[in-house]
Amino acid sequence: MSDNGKMENKLGKAFDTPNGKAFIAFLTAGDPTADATVEYILEMEKAGADLIEIGIPFSDPTAEGPVIQSANIRALNGGMTTDGAFDIVRRVRERSRIPLAFMTYANPVFHYGYDKFFTKCGELGVDAIIIPDLPFEEKREMEEPANAHNVALVSMIAPTSESRIQEIASRAKGFLYVVSSMGVTGVRSEIRTDVGAMVESIRKVTEVPCAIGFGISVPEQAKAMAAVSDGAIVGSAIVDIIARHGEGAAPELYRYVKAMKQAVAEA
Repeated sequence: MSDNGKMENKLGKAFDTPNGKAFIAFLTAGDPTADATVEYILEMEKAGADLIEIGIPFSDPTAEGPVIQSANIRALNGGMTTDGAFDIVRRVRERSRIPLAFMTYANPVFHYGYDKFFTKCGELGVDAIIIPDLPFEEKREMEEPANAHNVALVSMIAPTSESRIQEIASRAKGFLYVVSSMGVTGVRSEIRTDVGAMVESIRKVTEVPCAIGFGISVPEQAKAMAAVSDGAIVGSAIVDIIARHGEGAAPELYRYVKAMKQAVAEA
């Protein structure tokens, strides 16, 4: 860790943009295939994505809406595993140094073994991990092996965090994932939460960047969210493109990510 709380790995590079704001893209490992996942990560990097979140599929993804739940089912039915997700990272790392984060649940990491999991993350160049169902109060046993291998365990701050926002933020690593809306992931026509006030509260206690996710699907939303934070995170809209176009999704993904990155760059 450096003195200002930023991880000394590639994660900081994601926010090292002309306006200091990142576009973060999510997709599910193995949906529709491992080969396609590798191709799509590289394609989204070409389109301007600053950081890629790779979802390790899980049978009970409680934070996900129908779009990403369906992607999890497709990937699992196709044989994707945690080791398969690691192999995707290995293949991406042969061609790219883009910052990468895993998004998964506590159960798969626990069963894989914390030390084994984070050792592999460190070896392959996974910069961060996001675990929606890991309570803040219980993160220490996972955070210690993560820190040992320079993997940021990213904290999530939701509208319900209220008085705990500053406590969570003051101990943040890598970046903070600010949840824009109550409920599960998914496209929303409008975002009503006062995320600006949440970010202001966060910035009183940390310099760690904060990016906003859940519900962002169009450039106008991405620009508005990036204007009050350090970036925008998009998952369901990207996963939906992949669901509709399958192994031919690369051109559509490129166009979409380029437009979203442009919006964030203008924030």
